[in-house]
Amino acid sequence: MLELHRVDAEQYSHIEKLPITVVLDNVRSEMNVGSVFRTADAFLIERICLCGITAVPPKPEIHKTALGAEDTVPWSHHDTVMDAITELRAAGYRICSVEQVHGSISLEQFTTQPGERLAIILGNEVKGVAQEAVDASDCCIEIPQYGTKHSLNIANTAAIVMWQLFRDHIR
Repeated sequence: MLELHRVDAEQYSHIEKLPITVVLDNVRSEMNVGSVFRTADAFLIERICLCGITAVPPKPEIHKTALGAEDTVPWSHHDTVMDAITELRAAGYRICSVEQVHGSISLEQFTTQPGERLAIILGNEVKGVAQEAVDASDCCIEIPQYGTKHSLNIANTAAIVMWQLFRDHIR
């Protein structure tokens, strides 16, 4: 760990995290959930909200891809994505769905204010973010895509968005 300049779980718990919460809305794949945990750990995301049918730790398939990040990144479970949105909005978060909709903001043009608390909602692998969550969001963000496919795996999407937000916060 020292050779890689990595901290251990105890040290990680004391590092200041970015004021970003990732919300997973009915994500079916436990491996996708684990991957989001691992990426959230890498980019110092403060926590993850697991909503609806999204699996919660401990699960072998989550652990297989999270590699222990399910133990370092705080998480909570909410019966519905709307329950999570209500809680996050009351705590002062700006709610942003990652979804391709009319009026969405391209990720590279998305900006945050210093110290702004941000909740990023990622949706189901087939259906995306629930419409009621999109409607309740302050904005929608999309990743520009230029090929024949117009969607990415949720774990890949989460990684791209978290990396961009991390970059914006460390500048």
